[in-house]
Amino acid sequence: MLAAAGWDVQDGGADLNLHVQGDRRGNGVAVREVTTARGRADYALYVDRKLVGVIEAKREGADLSAAEAQADGYADHLTDAQQRLSAWRTPLPFRYVSDGGETRFRSVLDPDSRTRRIFSFHQPRTLARWVRQAEEDEQAPSYRARLRLRMPDLDERPLRPAQIKAVRGVEDSVAHGKGQQGMGQSRSLVQMATGAGKTFTAVTFSYRMLKHARAERVLFLVDRNNLGVQAFAEFENFKTPDTDRKFADLYNVQRLGAEGMFASSKVVISTVQRLYMELTGASLPGTEHGDGEIDYDVDVPGGIEVGYNADIPPEAFDLIVVDECHRSIYGKWRSVLEYFDAPVVGLTATPVAQTFGYFNGNLVSEYSYPQAVADRVNVDFSVYEIETRITAEGGVIAHGTIPVRDRRTRRQRYEDIDEDIEYGARQVGVGVISKDQLRTVVQTFRDRLFTEIFPERARHDPETGVLRWDEMYVPKTLVFAKNDNHAEEIVEVVRDVFGKGNDFCVKITSAARNAAERLAAFRNLPELRIAVTVDMIATGTDVKPLECLLFLRDVKSWAYFEQMKGRGARTLSLTDFEKVTPGVGPKTRFVIVDAVGVTKKPKIDAAPLERHTEKQISLEKLLRKTAANTIEEEEVSTLAARLAKLDIQMTDEERAEIQRLSGGLELTKIVHGMVEAVSADRQLDVREAAERAGRDPERAVRDLIEKAVRPLAAAPPLRARLLEMRRAKDILYDENGTDELVRAGAAADEDTATQTVRDWRRYIADNRDEIAAMSIAFSAGSDVPPGVAMDRLKDVARSIARPPRAWTPDRLWKAYEKIGEAVIDGARRRHADSDLLALLRYELAGGAAQGVPAPRPYEELVRERYEAWLTRQEQAGARFTERQRWWLDRIALATAEQVRFDTADLDYAPFTSRNGTDGFIAEFGGKRAEHIIIDLDKELSA
Repeated sequence: MLAAAGWDVQDGGADLNLHVQGDRRGNGVAVREVTTARGRADYALYVDRKLVGVIEAKREGADLSAAEAQADGYADHLTDAQQRLSAWRTPLPFRYVSDGGETRFRSVLDPDSRTRRIFSFHQPRTLARWVRQAEEDEQAPSYRARLRLRMPDLDERPLRPAQIKAVRGVEDSVAHGKGQQGMGQSRSLVQMATGAGKTFTAVTFSYRMLKHARAERVLFLVDRNNLGVQAFAEFENFKTPDTDRKFADLYNVQRLGAEGMFASSKVVISTVQRLYMELTGASLPGTEHGDGEIDYDVDVPGGIEVGYNADIPPEAFDLIVVDECHRSIYGKWRSVLEYFDAPVVGLTATPVAQTFGYFNGNLVSEYSYPQAVADRVNVDFSVYEIETRITAEGGVIAHGTIPVRDRRTRRQRYEDIDEDIEYGARQVGVGVISKDQLRTVVQTFRDRLFTEIFPERARHDPETGVLRWDEMYVPKTLVFAKNDNHAEEIVEVVRDVFGKGNDFCVKITSAARNAAERLAAFRNLPELRIAVTVDMIATGTDVKPLECLLFLRDVKSWAYFEQMKGRGARTLSLTDFEKVTPGVGPKTRFVIVDAVGVTKKPKIDAAPLERHTEKQISLEKLLRKTAANTIEEEEVSTLAARLAKLDIQMTDEERAEIQRLSGGLELTKIVHGMVEAVSADRQLDVREAAERAGRDPERAVRDLIEKAVRPLAAAPPLRARLLEMRRAKDILYDENGTDELVRAGAAADEDTATQTVRDWRRYIADNRDEIAAMSIAFSAGSDVPPGVAMDRLKDVARSIARPPRAWTPDRLWKAYEKIGEAVIDGARRRHADSDLLALLRYELAGGAAQGVPAPRPYEELVRERYEAWLTRQEQAGARFTERQRWWLDRIALATAEQVRFDTADLDYAPFTSRNGTDGFIAEFGGKRAEHIIIDLDKELSA
């Protein structure tokens, strides 16, 4: 073992030569039987002629714990001054014990140093590097010490809260050796919902460990080659927050291939199978597919065994990150990971019992799918079921001549059978492919796509009512097939049923040629709408525009199903979504089309956040139940899903409006609190705490839910606006109602106008306090900045413009004109938000009943006031030059539009054409400029 690791093994005495030159593994000499003050060490280790450590060797099966105490005694107590002089430092830092089958190691350079199992002895060059790094930083002499003492505060700017928590959790866990049981390296598990940015999180802490803790190299393991491509791109393009340079400009990133691992690589990305081949030199026959993909389930003759490899020693990496770790580590490939002497960090969206077991229960960060939906990181889903007789029961192949296809070559032949062949449901798509079963499912999917699955996207011919397929994009759909042959048949049926060509539907499997190119086309091109896969796109692969998952295969594993489900959960910007699916607005949800009952199986945790359909309970009813404190737990979940979907559709202005109405809370925060309140884990904690305190557990849970919905329950205006926004976002189609002509002719405008004004006055009465406060904010001398006051007025204008009112300032003003309570605008201009304020003030003052003069268009009023102000100025002896009038005219115009003039507007167009605020002061002089602004505000906005 020592020789394999590059140590020159010698006896002490006259023939000792510490000056031997080693190879690339370093200059190291292991001297047998060296006497110390506490006895004779089996080996003393010299690196570059300095004594740095000891080895206590035992026969196989001996008590290694006792041997550790012996090794510590030797390392702590050297014999004399001469021996201490040859030591790098005392006590000696590196201590090993081994019985040939098990080897243990401890470095006292580590804080709270502890023993750990290692595959074999470290190479001399490794100990030389550790010595050099310790000399360069005496206060933080080891990797773990640097993790504790040299990591700067995390720059949170590009990270989401869940990512921040994960980075900090990993760094703390590795620094303190958490999750270390059985004397192995520490293990840390990060659970993060699909699409929440696991890889970006991993790149972030990898970069920090490479730069600040001086990690030698990072291994990033994936279980699919296409996931390796994604990870490589993520590392290469990562912008380092402290230097604003790309990761690849600072550190070499390599995808491990046949050329082997480069010495210069700082990040190595590999499948566990490729790494196994690199370590052992073995090949895995039959595992390489057309795109270089490796089958992770390949059978290896003799099992997975790893021996020492001097080119990739156990200490080759200082950090191992395992992506989608539930698939790669606790099975037969486990020995590959356990070869390395490095902390292991697992990333997964779906941890199972074995995952927690491997990581010793050390879950450092947890971010669930419902939380991700609440935070707009993911979108929620719904389930649409298609069931056929053959899918449920199987069928019968009638005797006679039937087609038979070879599984491997797909070559078809015909055989005669004498008896009918019965087949069960499980054989459908595997041993038997029923053309009509496939056609029935795909035909149903096509026919219901724009009537029941995505009805809001339907486009009908106005004359015939027939769906206009040429104007509609089929949502990007991923079909899961049982095997490659099944996938081939599905592709043929989809193209036929939809009447489309090869660029509409393709197969993307490991066996397909140019699979990577097809995947890129599916991700980026609007023409390719449907892809059929088996496993290749089932986990980890990003196709963010996906909106539909069609299951034509069952899935036994809960974790695997959750991974497959996650392909549709990704969010993306409206701009990027429009590039591939134009004209349908933002992606707000995805749909699982279940044609095999996959969502009904007890082992499947596939409950969507939205538990009710719109027909079962509307948003309006959910909000009413919230106000009445009668909303049930499942209804809270549904309400959270509806609000999360609405939040995606909102503009930034609408989000700001909701935040003001909620007293400063963002809608995402409210939704997140609701999701947390219905979380099983959170409720369990609350119940246990209540029991310990002698309280009713169920009452405590109810209190939790009531607290979560309180921001909605206590704010009627907030609930009303949310409902109005929802109605404005939906386009409703009445497909069943009939219509008939009653009359044709001039509309009864007076009756309509009277009803409009009556409803408007009721709205003002219902919101009188809020509207009165806003009106005061527009008064001259108000402490409220003019811009803030205008935002409040625009909130009112947006609110009343939504269904069912659909009021605009123009429509309201014309209604007042019709009933004779507004001055008719001879210019017939469109009325603006400032005119809306005139109507509000008119009603607040009591209207015609109190003898209030009829409201006038605000622009006309400001123009008259401005002319009167100019006249008074001239009478007082003031004269304005042409250049000064340019400024005054535009201030008056801005006041007519914004009700009050905001001095901050001087630094925007059109004033910036004349040097903004500085130009205004230069034109009038400091004191006069200030006096004019105050005087104009008082006169024009009175």
